[in-house]
Amino acid sequence: MRLALYQPDIPQNAGTILRMAACLGVPVDIIGPTGFDMTDRALKRAGLDYLAHADLSRHLSFADFDHARRLRQVRIVLLTTQASTPHTDLAFRPGDILLLGRESAGVPEDVHAAADIRIKIPMRPGLRSLNIATAAAMVLGEALRQTDSYPAAGVTTLPGTKA
Repeated sequence: MRLALYQPDIPQNAGTILRMAACLGVPVDIIGPTGFDMTDRALKRAGLDYLAHADLSRHLSFADFDHARRLRQVRIVLLTTQASTPHTDLAFRPGDILLLGRESAGVPEDVHAAADIRIKIPMRPGLRSLNIATAAAMVLGEALRQTDSYPAAGVTTLPGTKA
């Protein structure tokens, strides 16, 4: 299981997602260009000292990212408000890449077309969308549950931290 962020706009959201991914052992792909400098202080602040533990791959463009994922022969599962399939109805696979669009604009039509599956989080009518980090956590949690891919139970600590 992987998370992919398409041209993220907000460093705090990217940092939050990177921190979550580090804690859960989930690799993250960042598809550029980003709306901020990846060394931005806000990204580091949101990710705290967890960024050193994140498995992060950077891609200059969607074409570069898509080429890499096709070599691995894995699905792109796009989280989008334009989908009709609820995330809870999808049978996730361990190799899936959960793709999240830009906070300000989602993804362009060519990226929609490249996705193997499009899913949405069911919400009350009239409300636009969830925060991207919240959406990532909800869908990743369901995907990890279905594929029995959560990290092994037990208390673990990162170097330099206390249990």
